[in-house]
Amino acid sequence: MKEQMVGSRLPENLIKDLELIEGNEQTDRSTTIRKLLLKATRDWKLQHFANAYAEGKLSASKAAAEAGVSMWEMLAYLKQNKVPAQYDAEEWEQDLKTAVARVPRR
Repeated sequence: MKEQMVGSRLPENLIKDLELIEGNEQTDRSTTIRKLLLKATRDWKLQHFANAYAEGKLSASKAAAEAGVSMWEMLAYLKQNKVPAQYDAEEWEQDLKTAVARVPRR
């Protein structure tokens, strides 16, 4: 993966929080920020694509694919966040086919 340098000015209280995390995790600043950004980006994608699902714009399997998570992870996120199911029979069938296709065969 190609990396790119990114710079940003941060408020002092955020720097103190980073220092706390760095000390507890025994990591350097770059590693700490990278880990936090990866988590925040994943969380944002889950929320964004779950909202698109809730609005009927995406199926659950498409929301999972766009968020970069498994169908099971997306379904767990939807359940945890009490997002009502947006299924009709056709979408359920398609999601089931997608899930079955992703199961490794022996």
